[in-house]
Amino acid sequence: MKAVELSKIIETLNLKNLTPDIDLDQIKIEMPDINRPALQLAGYLEHFATERVQIIGYVEYTYLMHLTREEKIKSYEGFISKGIPCVVFTTQTTADEDMLALAEKYKVPTLQSERTTSNFMAEIIRWLNVQLAPCISIHGVLVDVYGEGVLIMGESGIGKSETALELIKRGHRLVSDDVVELRKVSDETLVGSAPDITRHFIELRGIGIIDVKTLFGVGSVKNTQSIDLVIKLEEWDRDKEYDRLGLEQKYTEFLGNKVACHGIPIRPGRNLAIIVESAAVNHRQKKMGYNAAQELYNRVQANMTRKREER
Repeated sequence: MKAVELSKIIETLNLKNLTPDIDLDQIKIEMPDINRPALQLAGYLEHFATERVQIIGYVEYTYLMHLTREEKIKSYEGFISKGIPCVVFTTQTTADEDMLALAEKYKVPTLQSERTTSNFMAEIIRWLNVQLAPCISIHGVLVDVYGEGVLIMGESGIGKSETALELIKRGHRLVSDDVVELRKVSDETLVGSAPDITRHFIELRGIGIIDVKTLFGVGSVKNTQSIDLVIKLEEWDRDKEYDRLGLEQKYTEFLGNKVACHGIPIRPGRNLAIIVESAAVNHRQKKMGYNAAQELYNRVQANMTRKREER
């Protein structure tokens, strides 16, 4: 099971560590969900999701502050002693000395965020969903073309990297070359990124490795991008029938998510960058409700109907 180190969460979300003496190295989060321990602080500990990040907001904090000291310690100890990974105080609330003493006793890191509870919950859930999402690595090139994430696939040496380089020169952005890591962040969305070791690099046969960020500037690269369209490059087969209208949308599947897909045959003289660019814009048009192939089909049908009526 995938996990995220608690120290990485603290660094990324800019949390203040109120218990710096507790060792964070072995504490990892495996669940993207969070828990607000309202019922647990009231004493109901059945079905307590102890593996989740625990968030104490203004409501929980004021409830504890209305208790006597003995009641507060008993309530908080019953909650914090259940093996939870950490506690985060939000909305400018903070743990008092009794709470920090219990945190030290049970080795539970206690953190603080200046954000409101709702904002912090939304951000940590979004971030954890990305970090803990199911992930696969595939061979291909991912580029951002007019805001559409285009994954270019095909056999080694067919021209994927050269196509990406031409797209970069035309003002589009590289996400990853050669290896693309795909994460399923929801049933509708796949997010692609580059492995840390190859980020911003492209391999061109005959030239070698080039650093896109250094050569073309920071505006030519992007760290992550949702996958909207797949382009599969393949050698031209004279005996194969290729789709010339595009009335029927084809799909490919990654991690259970369907993504629109086009197969592009390769022949000398074809400008692949312009073809990919046009495919991205056409896909964007379809998402906005306009299908050029369907429009042409409707015109042909209307013309045939009109001619029959004239006869």
